Amino acid sequence: MKGIRGRLTASFMIVILISVVILEMMLIYTVRENYYDSLRGNLTNQIKISADMYSKYYSDTSLEDNILYNVDAFWNQSNARVEIVDSEGMIIMDSSGAFPGPEEPAGDIKDALNDKTGEWIGKISGQKVMAIAYPLKSNEQIVGALRLIASTEEIDRDIQRTTNIFILIGIFVVLFVGLLSIFLANTILVPLKEVTTAAQGMAAGNYQVRCKKKRDDELGKLSDTLNHMADEIINRERMKNEFISSVSHELRTPLTSIMGWAITLQNENFRQEETLNDGLGIIAKESERLTGMVEELLDFSKFVSGRIKLDYENVNLAVLMADIGKQVRLRSLGENINFTVDYPDNLSEFITDANRLKQVFLNILDNAFNFTGAGG
Repeated sequence: MKGIRGRLTASFMIVILISVVILEMMLIYTVRENYYDSLRGNLTNQIKISADMYSKYYSDTSLEDNILYNVDAFWNQSNARVEIVDSEGMIIMDSSGAFPGPEEPAGDIKDALNDKTGEWIGKISGQKVMAIAYPLKSNEQIVGALRLIASTEEIDRDIQRTTNIFILIGIFVVLFVGLLSIFLANTILVPLKEVTTAAQGMAAGNYQVRCKKKRDDELGKLSDTLNHMADEIINRERMKNEFISSVSHELRTPLTSIMGWAITLQNENFRQEETLNDGLGIIAKESERLTGMVEELLDFSKFVSGRIKLDYENVNLAVLMADIGKQVRLRSLGENINFTVDYPDNLSEFITDANRLKQVFLNILDNAFNFTGAGG
């Protein structure tokens, strides 16, 4: 059972672990994108406002002159680091005071000089930043680009905190589902263990044990099936015992007749030809019936399986009654019991199993003799 419990629990855990990992990756990615989209949106709005202000109010003066005369009204409203780039991609102003040497313009600057909104995420001086570049125009001509640079460290810390929270929640969910999976596994395994114990008891021969049906599911149906099987085995066992008892009783009846007539024929007073013929005839018939009973014992397996064979034939009930009367008469004389055979003369033939019918009559008569005293 521990193996099944382990496999079920492991299966549940693997499924939920994969689900939690995938879900958390999606959530973390979504949170990260939301934070970066928010920063990107703020920088983009600020840079567009600054670029529009430059185009409306300061574009009649060259960028170099604006920088020379400290005209910063169009960009100093932003808290981000500001860079102004000329039309060649060279940085001509940096609000941080740093002026890098000649180098290939970054991708966002190239996009801005091509009349696009450029974006770049990377590291400057070991610090991760996001840069947004936007074209500066004078009379619809691109004369340079404005670039805003903001550190992403703060939002990265927020993202990391959120990620840690998600991871803790994920661990809690996995542990909770693990406990739940153990509980669910037990709801299956405990009834299964009870059914197994009952089945083992039945296999050991204890057919009185019964499976407790707790739910109307597959295990409930299995319990019903095992209980029905036990009832059938008990019923078959009872039928077998009754059959053996009945056959034993039936065997005594022909043996009693054979022994009685054998003893009678040994007596010289009963050696008349008619009596001798009747006695020998009864002995022969009872021997034949005894042989049939032995064959029935050999066919007991057919009886248990419900495939017992009946030998149907035309039977004259008057002849059968007379034969039974001759067979039982000696016992009535020996036990001093009055016995007569009386039946109508117009009995017709009918189809039945003569031996079975004879067994029925002899059983009835045997019980009658057993409960009738002498002189009755």
